[in-house]
Amino acid sequence: MRITMIGSGYVGLVSGACFSDFGHDVICVDKDANKIAALEAGKMPIFEPGLDTLVATNVAAGRLSFTTDLKSAVSGADAVFIAVGTPSRRGDGHADLTYVFEASREIAAAIDGPIVIVTKSTVPVGTGDKVEEIMKEAAGDYEIAVVSNPEFLREGAAIGDFKRPDRIVVGTEDARAQQVMRDIYRPLYLNESPILFTGRRTSELIKYAANAFLATKITFINEIADLCEAVGANVQDVSRGIGLDNRIGSKFLHAGPGYGGSCFPKDTLALLKTSEDYETPVRIVEAVVQVNDNRKRAMGRKVIKALGGEGKGKTVAILGLTFKPNTDDMRDAPSLAIVQSLLDAGATVRAHDPEGMDIAKAMMPSVTYCGDAYEAAAGADAVVIVTEWDIYRALDLGRLATTMNGKVMVDLRNVYRPAEVERAGFAYSSIGR
Repeated sequence: MRITMIGSGYVGLVSGACFSDFGHDVICVDKDANKIAALEAGKMPIFEPGLDTLVATNVAAGRLSFTTDLKSAVSGADAVFIAVGTPSRRGDGHADLTYVFEASREIAAAIDGPIVIVTKSTVPVGTGDKVEEIMKEAAGDYEIAVVSNPEFLREGAAIGDFKRPDRIVVGTEDARAQQVMRDIYRPLYLNESPILFTGRRTSELIKYAANAFLATKITFINEIADLCEAVGANVQDVSRGIGLDNRIGSKFLHAGPGYGGSCFPKDTLALLKTSEDYETPVRIVEAVVQVNDNRKRAMGRKVIKALGGEGKGKTVAILGLTFKPNTDDMRDAPSLAIVQSLLDAGATVRAHDPEGMDIAKAMMPSVTYCGDAYEAAAGADAVVIVTEWDIYRALDLGRLATTMNGKVMVDLRNVYRPAEVERAGFAYSSIGR
């Protein structure tokens, strides 16, 4: 099939590359000419393991291409996916749909035959209705169906998630559109990935409900971690104990400094705003958002406490800046709040991250960025593990200690066992144990 992907960011590029790997002909469109030129040169705009190879393979096979010309890309397409950004709108937290509606109008003006329009972007309930209105107003008498098809990709594991999904959600009651979507996803039938066909509004809500529930699990175990510290329990054992219950499951029950990234923060806010618009409060999600925001700042205070309650004049080494490993995404990363709280307390911050430093430099210009963990720790009074990259899981603790001014480790991801860190002479602080 011929597929056009509007937006060549995280979702659009990963989805387009995977669809082309299924054998479809895919054109990825973006207004950013520099991004398109970089993609044509084989340079990825994001860090995602395996994406560069996947793109190169399918470009070489002639199944994947890139352009800034939306009109030519839409002409003759069987399906056009909208995969543009929907950031939180400044001031009120609603999802900003400017790019979605702008893309919809441009697509409508380019349509020259029957087509299926698919919203892959994460959009609030009812967005598909508005997109359909735009299409009908501008696209004449062509047979057009607007479908919701939310993505469920984890950064750092997106290709595997796309090719081996838990489920594929398709929101449409149009028979022709259902068949087009079946044809697009047919290669996944071999993996017995279930396709759930629903109403369009139901599909839109499924995405938000899923992310809000996962954010709730993370926030729940973080609060239990605080209780564990107060009563002398071990949150990792609590996590295992409840995670073995099949009704609960073990995923997203790892205590840490709070969730961040491109999805959970903005999607929980957008769900709150939708619930307010419809006068149906979701108070659990409201509490989750507040607790998560407070937790990030609390982690900065935890570091200062480990330093003896005084940050002024101290040097802190931060290991890991991105919101999770295997991505360069700094959006709403816990490190942002932690670093700011340390700077506000008068501390000097040195940092290292395998992929996120180029982006972090613009967001945290007062930080000194280092070539590796040992350089960051040189002369520091404390080292803080914020993101659990693999390269931080087996540090030479003896070497680390000899480079430091003080011997304090704050492990916000529970990467190490307390005994092994203490044997190296560190005063050790972790989460919930």
